Amino acid sequence: MPLILVIEDSLHTRREIRDILEQEGYTIAEAENGVKGIQLATSEAPDCILLDLIMPDIDGIKILKLIHEQKPHIPVIVVSAHCQEAVRTQCLQLGASACINKPPSAEELRYAVHKVLSSPGKHS
Repeated sequence: MPLILVIEDSLHTRREIRDILEQEGYTIAEAENGVKGIQLATSEAPDCILLDLIMPDIDGIKILKLIHEQKPHIPVIVVSAHCQEAVRTQCLQLGASACINKPPSAEELRYAVHKVLSSPGKHS
C-alpha cells in the first residue's frame, strides 16, 4: 500500500489523520516538525505528503517549496486551519495538489488522498 507522510506538529491531529488513513490500508509515517518531515520525505520516498502550514521550526510554505523543488513527483496535500482563498492559491501555485481545511472530515481526507494517488504522473 502507498506510504503517506504526515508532517504535523499536533499529536492529536496526526493521530486523527493516521487513524482515518490506516483504515483505508495506507502505511503512515509521521513527522512532528518540518525538519523531520523534510528528512523523511527524502529517506522514505512517500507516495503522498500531508502538510500543515503553521509549525514552530519551519513553516509549511517553506517545506512545500523545498519538496516541490527536490521531489516534484510527490503530491503534497496541505491540511491547515489557514486555507483561506489567498493561502490556498499560494499553495497551489507552489505545487500543492490540494489544500483542505483542518480538521478534515474523514471523507474529505480519503477523497483527497485517493485523488492524488490515482492521478497519472503525480507519483512514482
